[in-house]
Amino acid sequence: MKTLLTAAGLIAIVAVISPSLSAQWPAYPTPGAPRTPDGKVNLTAPTPRTPDGKPDLSGLWTNVRMAAAGRRGGAPPPPPEPPPGTPPVATFRDVGAGFKDGLPFTPAAAALRKARMAENQKDNPDALCLPMGFMQFHTHGQPRKIIQTPGLILIVFEPNYGLRQILTDGRPLPNNDPQPWWYGYSVGKWDGDTLVVETTGLRDGGWLDIWGSPFGDATKVTERFRRPNYGTLEIDITIEDSKFYTKPFTVRVNQQLSADQELIEFICLENQRFDQYLRGDLRPKP
Repeated sequence: MKTLLTAAGLIAIVAVISPSLSAQWPAYPTPGAPRTPDGKVNLTAPTPRTPDGKPDLSGLWTNVRMAAAGRRGGAPPPPPEPPPGTPPVATFRDVGAGFKDGLPFTPAAAALRKARMAENQKDNPDALCLPMGFMQFHTHGQPRKIIQTPGLILIVFEPNYGLRQILTDGRPLPNNDPQPWWYGYSVGKWDGDTLVVETTGLRDGGWLDIWGSPFGDATKVTERFRRPNYGTLEIDITIEDSKFYTKPFTVRVNQQLSADQELIEFICLENQRFDQYLRGDLRPKP
């Protein structure tokens, strides 16, 4: 148990270490940001929109739990109580947070998750500086920048310096048995003010959370992005995979805008030795 907690602690350190470094870009106000009379960014201002009237999701976004800690600027007010029927809110530690009986694992998925935990989480992509799974990125303590353009949305992740493309030019998902990708193939379309993104073509062996809840090449992910005001981003993520889960499930991730901030360069493999520690190479010999 001690080694398991140690591994979890190391992964958590990876999640928070970058923002604690000294600043790289000097402070610079976000152009065009609405502000209150005292000069602070007005996070409750109306949703910004693109020339075609759609919500503009662009900005630097931080997990609400981490923003509340004040690590990258002023702490926001506590979020309001969610209305009835709202999906459970996902956390960095476990996408199953909020589910009374945990995630609806199939026996194969439960066994795989148990085996990953028993192996000290040594194959967690985060600890190995590899692209993380959807939920690890969405709930990670480090921020991500969304860049919205006509026909394409880019998400630049500070952790492990990841880059994800969401194509919004009207094309369908590929059906030609495409080469599996770390981030899969993502296409998006607007349903009113909600951006609906569908992703397939993922690599096998993925980790949804740091405890090894699995996903793979048969997984379909549907995300619904909403920006109800200037400073809030809500993402509902639905996971479908009959191999690993007995039924689809949905969790919500809440993000807050980190105005007047920038991403920090994070090159995970620079002096990276976490995998050696997890294998025991760097621990004192008995």
